[in-house]
Amino acid sequence: MLGDKGINMDNIVAHMGQKMQVEPNDLLLFAHVVDDGSFTQAAQRLGVPKSTLSRRLAALEAQLGERLLLRTTRKLAVTDFGRSVLDHARQVSAEVEATASLAQHRQIEPSGRLRVSMPSDFASLVLGNLLGEFIEKYPAIALEVDLSPRRVDLIAENFDVALRMGELQDDATLAARRLAVFSQSLFASPAYLARRGVPPEPEALMEHDALHLLARDGAPIPWKLCRGEQRWEGIPPARATANSPELLQRLARAGAGIAVLSDHFVEPYVRANELAPVLGGWSLPTVTAWAVFPGRRLMPARTRVFLDALEAKFSGPECQAIEAASRAAREARRTETS
Repeated sequence: MLGDKGINMDNIVAHMGQKMQVEPNDLLLFAHVVDDGSFTQAAQRLGVPKSTLSRRLAALEAQLGERLLLRTTRKLAVTDFGRSVLDHARQVSAEVEATASLAQHRQIEPSGRLRVSMPSDFASLVLGNLLGEFIEKYPAIALEVDLSPRRVDLIAENFDVALRMGELQDDATLAARRLAVFSQSLFASPAYLARRGVPPEPEALMEHDALHLLARDGAPIPWKLCRGEQRWEGIPPARATANSPELLQRLARAGAGIAVLSDHFVEPYVRANELAPVLGGWSLPTVTAWAVFPGRRLMPARTRVFLDALEAKFSGPECQAIEAASRAAREARRTETS
């Protein structure tokens, strides 16, 4: 029985009932023969005997149950079935070439301009030393860091990486790696708590001075607290608002009010008695740090090594030790208040 373009459908149907194992290398050889126009030229370019090439193509035809090529003394002609197979063979060839290019790409010394956007607090509190070490390790990379608080358009503004905190927007043009998850708690200076008193319950926060972090729309981010099944959410009266967690930390240490701060970064100030936890038995939502980058197929080597450096930083012993200490302190506070 012949289908469209004269393809023998009986042979195809006969193979549908069983799983066929086609050797990808044979598909590559078939694509080379067609593209080069002859067995002789393809054999020379591939560096294999012409007889081997002919034998492999004959075996492929036998396995598929159809002729792929019509051979004459003067030229090769691709059959209708052969043209259908050729599309798949060229896809295999393209994937092989892409893999080889990727391997070669990774071996090239990273170089060129690397544009990175990150919050200024993140750069000063976490990544200062890492950026210096990165510049020294990769002298052929010119690092350009944007510390503006705005959310840059990576594609339109030609950024390689952006460090972002919190939830990410859906964007099919971008990819992301999770770097770290930071827990948060309420903190104030001992002097402030001695002056204004310690709030016993979340509702009492409405009688205190709050230091609020601003969202991207300019509004204060609500405080959300939970303890077991209990939930509380509100925006206590603002004594100050800012889009910088580091500034809020400094204001809290100066006695200006109560702030939501990352446990990871305030533990040294708690030990130094510059900050004290407030409502230690209550939990706040965690914040995730992400590295976002264009989701292109082949990542530039300079971007790859920078992402690797970020992951090594947050999975390294220094960050892990700080996180373990802050987690232990957080659990101890909850035990004291339970």
